[in-house]
Amino acid sequence: MLDTLKGGAAPINDDSGMFELAPVSLWLEDFSGVRALFDAWRAAGVTDLRAHFAEDPRLVAECAHRIRLIKVNRQTLAQFEAADFDTLTANLASVFRDDMLKTHLEELCQLWAGQLHFSSHTVNYTLGGRRLDVLLKGSVLPGHEERWDRVLVSTEDITELESARRRVTLAEQYARGLFEYSPVSLWVEDFSAVKRLLDGARAAGINDFRVFTDVHPEFVERCMAEIHVLDVNQHTLEMFAAKDKKTLLARVADVFRDDMRAHFREQLIDLWDNKLFQQREVLNYSLDGSEVHVHLQFSVLPGHEDTWGLVLVALTDITARKKAEAYLEFLGKHDVLTKLRNRSFYVDELNRLERKGPWPVTIIMADLNGLKRVNDQLGHAAGDALLRRAGEVLAKATEAPFHAARIGGDEFAILMPDTDERGGAAMIDAIRQLVELNNQFYPGSPLSFSMGAATCQRGDRLEAGVQRADLLMYDEKRAHYDDQRGTGAADA
Repeated sequence: MLDTLKGGAAPINDDSGMFELAPVSLWLEDFSGVRALFDAWRAAGVTDLRAHFAEDPRLVAECAHRIRLIKVNRQTLAQFEAADFDTLTANLASVFRDDMLKTHLEELCQLWAGQLHFSSHTVNYTLGGRRLDVLLKGSVLPGHEERWDRVLVSTEDITELESARRRVTLAEQYARGLFEYSPVSLWVEDFSAVKRLLDGARAAGINDFRVFTDVHPEFVERCMAEIHVLDVNQHTLEMFAAKDKKTLLARVADVFRDDMRAHFREQLIDLWDNKLFQQREVLNYSLDGSEVHVHLQFSVLPGHEDTWGLVLVALTDITARKKAEAYLEFLGKHDVLTKLRNRSFYVDELNRLERKGPWPVTIIMADLNGLKRVNDQLGHAAGDALLRRAGEVLAKATEAPFHAARIGGDEFAILMPDTDERGGAAMIDAIRQLVELNNQFYPGSPLSFSMGAATCQRGDRLEAGVQRADLLMYDEKRAHYDDQRGTGAADA
């Protein structure tokens, strides 16, 4: 690539000793051929050297061949594993190869722009084939500015530095990849302002932080507002239905709201107690408004324990699990056919009311009339339909804290805490009105209940109340059957 002066004879009046013993690789070169070529191109009307090279990339190599190597120092021979000057010059094509011309183009453009100094990061190779990352710097020596016939070039071996930089870059890319494409939602946050608020409260003499936040819930809100989200990963955008990071970060308040405040208060209490790693299950919301149940893991990253300036929060979506748990809980406490509470719930609630009240407690026992006849004559599908209608009526009639439960095949119970006899009678009237309305929409098998009510005061056994209500219900059922037989439509 570079032409050389035969024998490598040193020019007269140079500081040979200093040049030869310099601890950095030095090359003395003659760029006058390049200068002449540049002058010819300018005379031909070339104004943009980079565009000129783009039209014909071979021109870069032509410039390189116009450079003559005058001499090198000992450090250069050692750096490039050359026995002597002649061996080096005979193998310059092995030293300057591959992508060398790309960086050489940048050096030429600097000279074209009138700069007498140029520099670049490039890659050379030793005669043994070892790759060298090189910081190249060149200067046109004083007195040679017109012809560029003496240019001093240094090539500093920065292979170790560049290798370390590449390792750091690869490590950063690897860490970034782990962050961006993690299958869980990751949030990098700054809690330093929260820490300052907690430190301020402690300095003000606050000892019991739980009591303090009971009295001053606005402090929790203030801490929540001081969290700064620095970054989130791709899975976070998918999990919270955000089109991009900017949209999500602008609407963080829509994600962490409602029930999240109570969880955040517990998180603050743990931080007050210096628990810098935490786990809990919380409720968030996606930007489309749907609930997102998450398992939250919070950790102040190492090296930031004093400021909480860098915190990693990992959110695992457990919404499907929560729905499954809720459904299993529903099945454990509800009758699948009627959607009312089941006998298990009824027993537990009866025991709870007997222990805690509130009193008085009114119990209504209800029995569905005619279910056996419908099953026998029309089939169990028709019987199930009648039971579902019964569930619709009783569910419509009862609202919390009242509960209706199916406790047997055609048996139902309504538990009414803090309700006296008049409330029980009003409930029975409401059910009968709803039954009448329901029958208007379902011609055929009429819906009918036999019911009895009993009210218990504090100290009474609720089971005794159940028995009294049962007896009244059976009295009404017998009267119902007697009436049916009198009209010739008895239902067994």
